[in-house]
Amino acid sequence: MANGTATSTDLDTRLEAHRTELTGYCYRMLGSSFEAEDAVQDTMVRAWRSYDKFEGRSSLRSWLYRIATNVCLDMLTAGNKRARPMDLTESTPLARAALSPRPDNTWLEPMPDARVLPTPDDPAEAAVAKESVRLAFMAALQQLPAKQRAVLILREVLAWKASEVAELLDTSVASVNSALQRARATLAERQEPGADAAVSDPLDEDQQKLLDRYVAAFEGYDMAALTALLHEDAVMTMPPFDLWLTGTQDITGFMTTLGAPCAGSRLVPVQVNGLPGFAQYKPDPEKGGFTPWAVQVLEISDGRITGFHCFLDTQRWFPLFDLPLHLEAETDQVEQGA
Repeated sequence: MANGTATSTDLDTRLEAHRTELTGYCYRMLGSSFEAEDAVQDTMVRAWRSYDKFEGRSSLRSWLYRIATNVCLDMLTAGNKRARPMDLTESTPLARAALSPRPDNTWLEPMPDARVLPTPDDPAEAAVAKESVRLAFMAALQQLPAKQRAVLILREVLAWKASEVAELLDTSVASVNSALQRARATLAERQEPGADAAVSDPLDEDQQKLLDRYVAAFEGYDMAALTALLHEDAVMTMPPFDLWLTGTQDITGFMTTLGAPCAGSRLVPVQVNGLPGFAQYKPDPEKGGFTPWAVQVLEISDGRITGFHCFLDTQRWFPLFDLPLHLEAETDQVEQGA
């Protein structure tokens, strides 16, 4: 037992080396930032407690994925499918706009890139990883039965061999291939216009200019300038509210009516779901300075903003992104925490 502490420390280090990729896997499976982190923590605890039974017939990584898959499948037995507002209701005209919240467990949740995307050496691998956490793809994953979801992620995103997935799921290669075929067919049916549009990594010059113009238009609350940046069929969502709006007229109309208190906001860049985003702070009339209002996720296609998704539960999201819960009035920018 003299080396027990050293051994425990070594095991902790080896387990922690897999935390980011496991969090990404569990996030894709569950659609929830916090449930994903809970699932990974449960995986780590189970691995630590049963490590003496690990016989090394597979790699430590494969063993951890087996545990994580079982944890996620257990969590998904309730059948809850995380969704975006457009997956649940029809688009609402501005004239009938009403802010009706739904429970937290309804919604597909945002996730900081740093918590789910390891830094691979291969740029192509990095691009696939980013695409696989974008909101449209995540929403499509939620429509798959749990085991199909696991097969698709392991085969298509993580590039596991069919034989490796079959071993992990205690099934046959033929069963894995069949599940993958069915999952691909479901995703093909749900393919959205512009969903395959590339967002460069890093952003190319035109995309960066688009974001700079967006920040200037939003912080200046210049609706004419904002309209010029939005695709004519752009979509705006605001979880936990099930309302969603389509088109520049309704989006800017909302921003100047129900959303009018957001005038004078400040935007802080964040990397979220493999896409550009911003933490929005709106003016705080009571304390002065700025108070958190939303994490914005932007979808871009053909030089325009096609999706404008605002996650409003700031008491949950801002700490997740290591963002402060107040900005001083003189602070125009803040560095995102580590």
